[in-house]
Amino acid sequence: MAVVRVDEDLCTGCGVCSDMCPDVFELEDDVAKVRMEEVEDDLLDSVKEAAESCPVEAIIVEE
Repeated sequence: MAVVRVDEDLCTGCGVCSDMCPDVFELEDDVAKVRMEEVEDDLLDSVKEAAESCPVEAIIVEE
């Protein structure tokens, strides 16, 4: 299990994370929000891929 956060000060609201992993991320007021802070292992690869694709590196994944 991993803990996921979005640095809202860095987030530009591009929507890459919510497109790639809608189970975990959503856009709210043009900022990405985490739908669940603790992510099960079955979603972890998608979360990591979304974090790597974030153009401003606003997604933090702590394993």
